[in-house]
Amino acid sequence: MLDVNYFDEIKIGLATAEQIRAWSNGEVKKPETINYRTLKPEKDGLFCEKIFGPTRDWECSCGKYKRVRFKGIICERCGVEITRSKVRRDRMGHIELAAPVTHIWYFKGVPSRLGYLLDIAPKDLERIIYFAAYVITRVDEERRHKDLPEIEKELEEEKRLIEAERDDEIKARLRELELRLQELQSEGAKAAQLTAARREAQREVDRITESANRELQHLDDVLAAFKNLHVKQLVADDAVYRSLRERFGDYFEGGMGAEAIKRLLQDLDLEAEVKALREQIENGKGTRRLKAIKRLKVVQHFVEGKNSPLAMVLDAIPVIPPDLRPMVQLDGGRFATSDLNDLYRRVINRNNRLKRLLDLQAPEIIVNNEKRMLQEAVDALFDNGRRGRPVTGPGNRPLKSLSDMLKGKQGRFRQNLLGKRVDYSGRSVIVVGPQLKLHQCGLPKQMALELFKPFVMKRLVDQGLAQNIKSAKRMVERSRPQVWDVLEEVIREHPVLLNRAPTLHRLGIQAFEPVLVEGKAIQIHPLVCTAFNADFDGDQMAVHVPLSAEAQAEARILMLSTHNILSPAHGRPIAVPTQDMVLGLYYLTLDPEETPKDEDIPRFSSPAEALLAYDHRKVGLHSVVKVRLPGKALPPELLPETVDVDAETNGTRVPLVQTTIGRLILNEAFPEDKEFVNRPLSKGDIARLVDECVHMYDRATVERILDNLKELGFHYATRAGVTLGIEDVTTPPDKAQILDRHEKEAAKIEAQYRKGIITDDERRQELITIWTQATDEVKDAMERRFAQTNPIYMMANSGARGNIMQIRQIAGMRGLVANPKGEIIPRPIKSNFREGLSVLEYFISTHGARKGLADTALRTADSGYLTRRLVDVAQELIVREEDCGTDRSIPVRVTIETPRGEREPNAHLDTSLFGRVLAEDVKVGRTKIASRGDEVDDRLLKELVEAGVDTVRVRSAMTCEADYGVCRLCYGWSLASGKLVDIGESVGIVAAQSIGEPGTQLTMRTFH
Repeated sequence: MLDVNYFDEIKIGLATAEQIRAWSNGEVKKPETINYRTLKPEKDGLFCEKIFGPTRDWECSCGKYKRVRFKGIICERCGVEITRSKVRRDRMGHIELAAPVTHIWYFKGVPSRLGYLLDIAPKDLERIIYFAAYVITRVDEERRHKDLPEIEKELEEEKRLIEAERDDEIKARLRELELRLQELQSEGAKAAQLTAARREAQREVDRITESANRELQHLDDVLAAFKNLHVKQLVADDAVYRSLRERFGDYFEGGMGAEAIKRLLQDLDLEAEVKALREQIENGKGTRRLKAIKRLKVVQHFVEGKNSPLAMVLDAIPVIPPDLRPMVQLDGGRFATSDLNDLYRRVINRNNRLKRLLDLQAPEIIVNNEKRMLQEAVDALFDNGRRGRPVTGPGNRPLKSLSDMLKGKQGRFRQNLLGKRVDYSGRSVIVVGPQLKLHQCGLPKQMALELFKPFVMKRLVDQGLAQNIKSAKRMVERSRPQVWDVLEEVIREHPVLLNRAPTLHRLGIQAFEPVLVEGKAIQIHPLVCTAFNADFDGDQMAVHVPLSAEAQAEARILMLSTHNILSPAHGRPIAVPTQDMVLGLYYLTLDPEETPKDEDIPRFSSPAEALLAYDHRKVGLHSVVKVRLPGKALPPELLPETVDVDAETNGTRVPLVQTTIGRLILNEAFPEDKEFVNRPLSKGDIARLVDECVHMYDRATVERILDNLKELGFHYATRAGVTLGIEDVTTPPDKAQILDRHEKEAAKIEAQYRKGIITDDERRQELITIWTQATDEVKDAMERRFAQTNPIYMMANSGARGNIMQIRQIAGMRGLVANPKGEIIPRPIKSNFREGLSVLEYFISTHGARKGLADTALRTADSGYLTRRLVDVAQELIVREEDCGTDRSIPVRVTIETPRGEREPNAHLDTSLFGRVLAEDVKVGRTKIASRGDEVDDRLLKELVEAGVDTVRVRSAMTCEADYGVCRLCYGWSLASGKLVDIGESVGIVAAQSIGEPGTQLTMRTFH
């Protein structure tokens, strides 16, 4: 057996009967498990101690030998070896089958490996295996050819005899009829009686003729079948096969069930098959060639893998160790058992019954039925439910077979091997930590102490605060004051990993430097919530401690949250202020309510002076001011009109910029050389600003900028005092007029429909158009009514939360809704949520809510499965080399000509061209704009668009000629770093996650 601690690799393959018997410690002959009185395992049963080892350490079954000194002795009375009871976890048994069975994985899998190997259709294969048809396994062609004339002569003779016999019988019958008629006439019978006698005789003659014809036809069928007999031919007619076997049993062999399949596999020459299939592929066409390719794949694998195809038919099946399919006693004296025991019991029962029937030499039909039942029992044991209805236990629950133990989320691989529980980890609820820096997380003290316990204990001993590890452990458990100081030292430079399930992409696990906090909740930085898709409504996160120096270095260099500001999916920032922060920054940078006359605008010599005036309440947050900004870069639009030419400072001209106090405060968050921002900031503007900063500054500066924006956002969201009141929801006063006008239009359409001028479909379309228009008009009227500082409008307009469509439903009208089929109901909901819906409107609305919930449940699983399949196909795609040297490339449209003859940029440039490497020089006329090998960044992208370039050719992963994976130049930028991808990057998995993550988010976001 395999030593689980020392091995290099595991290969999963087919086990032959010899290997199964070699693994086994004995044959399981009885279906019994344990004796209900003694509670000891039954001899030769599924829990037999002789086969699987003792149930108690160093003690045999009968009790003759007890204690460790008898180790290794086999008790002569009960046959049990004296050893540890844990051997019952790895000793296997086996069941010798009375008839061979096929392995269901190989014949019922898709594609059917057995079917491809033997070139038999899966349907036919099923009929053979389950005793519904015979198959010919061998034909003596030569002998048949030689003896055929003789056989035909014999059969002709037989036919003549049958015909002669038939004629004789008919004559005898007719003679009988004559005598009978004479007898009746002499008795003076009536005509009706004579007719009845004649009819009776005719019926008898017809029966004799039909019977003879059937025999003759049967002989013809048998002869035709014999002439055309070939290997792998199916004979579905029982009578024909029996006659063939009786008459020509010397010329061929055949059978049904797994025995016939086994004989076919024995005669299969894999090497010759490979040769024949290669010829077919070279010379064949169409479906035959395609089939040959598929078959070659399977046959080739058998040749290369050194697996014997005969192993697909089993003569013995392994019985897994009893402690892996335990039986435990419950409180009421009853037993709970693993489903495998029931499945094994079925196999053993049927196997024993088949042995008995074979000993009794039972009729073939009974034996075949028992063999079929044995095949089905083994199928259920290996993969219950793969074929036909699954075998069920109490309560109609399908029993868990060996395959079910391995497959799926709860199976051995995903649950226990990939999903092991790890040491040095913990989990807790998350709360927001607005005071944290971007690279920090708040770790509860008790949790940190438990996670870093061994490190703390070692440091306590090193510092002489404890004499030995034992006393250090006691100190830690009693939470002595010295322990907390040591813990601070230990965690100072030690990053921890935070993970939030489900981990849909690589940003689902990030590294942070821990900061000790009171309480029991983990604190996380508000800006990393988007990457984790976390919110604070009770989400939990797991903490893991990287132990080795390499793991710590990897966490710090690759996984630290400050290195994951850009999304690997689209290359744009993902750590961007959201919600409250957006609202705060929007409020801070709002346009002034009204702009005073130029002479009334206060002027300041520097931002510091302006902010001092603000602190002294001389100016308000949204007051218009004119400020000199020495050393500050200004955007072009601020320069021409607003420069005060007369003002001079140290001989250099410094422009006076018209702005607001709020915008001056905002610009304090950015470095000096960042262009002055002088506009109201919505969510999109903030994202663009962060994007610019990421490409302009180093990571430490970007982190500072993000933290500054976070602080400002929260501070001014609080200062703004934005709250929602029912009075903020203002329904437009002209709503009723708009609806009346459209109601009249709708009535006209209805009238036209009733008169038969338009069809029902046209009516629906017209009504939908009318009410969509009405909804838009109400929305526009509502927007015009909102003040700039209306809290609801501020939230939607800044992009902090909600959108204008949702506000329309609260303050305007709900509009048209769809039914469960997805069709729009042409009757609108004219009320809004502020006014309240009528009963009918309410019930029309309920469709959408219910559908949303159902979709979320159903689609999330599909989306997760899609991600796994994408990862499966793309995981081998890794960046392996610098440059594959290919000349191939793909074209990408840069600009598109409009009907008016102007050139417009392609809408998808960000996804199709950004971050690629040019494959050819780009020229406009005779001017070269870019060279082969240039990387397309934002600057070059802008130049190409401005120059009106139509198409450029770029390197692509699709045209890469690297032997393995892709090369750096064909792949282009790693979007997560904004520079050329590193060698060794798993770009395939990144791509799969980039498609799978948004898919899952979309399905889950339907209702939250």
